[in-house]
Amino acid sequence: MTVSDAEVRALLERRVAACQTKDIDRLMELYSPDIVYYDVVPPLQFAGFDDVRRNFVRWFDGFDGPIGLETHDLTIATSSDVAFAHMIHLDSGKRKNGLDTAIWVRSSVCCRRSGGRWLITHEHISLPINPQNLQAWFPPDGDGDPA
Repeated sequence: MTVSDAEVRALLERRVAACQTKDIDRLMELYSPDIVYYDVVPPLQFAGFDDVRRNFVRWFDGFDGPIGLETHDLTIATSSDVAFAHMIHLDSGKRKNGLDTAIWVRSSVCCRRSGGRWLITHEHISLPINPQNLQAWFPPDGDGDPA
């Protein structure tokens, strides 16, 4: 693992920690002002710091308590000032509607180093679906891997 790989991995770990505790200020410190974020909820594309912040606040507000966010299959590729990572997350928690939920999401993240600091400039979230029933993959009881 290169130094840049380790720095990006640490950035992504800080991102997960901020999401788990719903710390919007700590989370947004990791994003570039010109962030472009693709999500699974309308309007599907959020551009700029303020739009992305509002989208995260909306997501945080849907949970009653902390958010479970486990990273699986993380892959990172870096160059001197650009990095790309992709992973699968298991998102879980108690929703404000009373449901305990757990769902798999895919995440691709692009980062740029500026002034010696890595920031997220692009993020893409998607839901894997089961082609047999067109439903999102939910973790089965047991190992948690999508099957």
